[in-house]
Amino acid sequence: MSGSIIGTIVRFIVSALVLMLVGWLLPGITVSGFTGALLAAVVIAVLGYIVEAILGDNVSPQSRGIVGFITAAAVIYLAQFIVPNYLSVNILGALLSALVIGVIDAFVPTELR
Repeated sequence: MSGSIIGTIVRFIVSALVLMLVGWLLPGITVSGFTGALLAAVVIAVLGYIVEAILGDNVSPQSRGIVGFITAAAVIYLAQFIVPNYLSVNILGALLSALVIGVIDAFVPTELR
């Protein structure tokens, strides 16, 4: 159990670092520091889990389809309303973020579910 907790913590840290990188590289998304990125990563993971629970695994970004891509962008966009002081994103930023995070995730898995 301890290994799974440490693995989960590491995945959240990697997710936060990826989110910070995306915020630094792309227009339309702003992340406020590591704490903000970590909080946003938790919110994005929880929202993604809820969306998958309601709509099924076919909307998962891991399905690599257009539906998974659009769902990931929508989750990133919605997260800003839950943590408005830490994450700001417009529609283009959400789409670009979902694309870059999907590419990074293919090489450095950050799946939290």
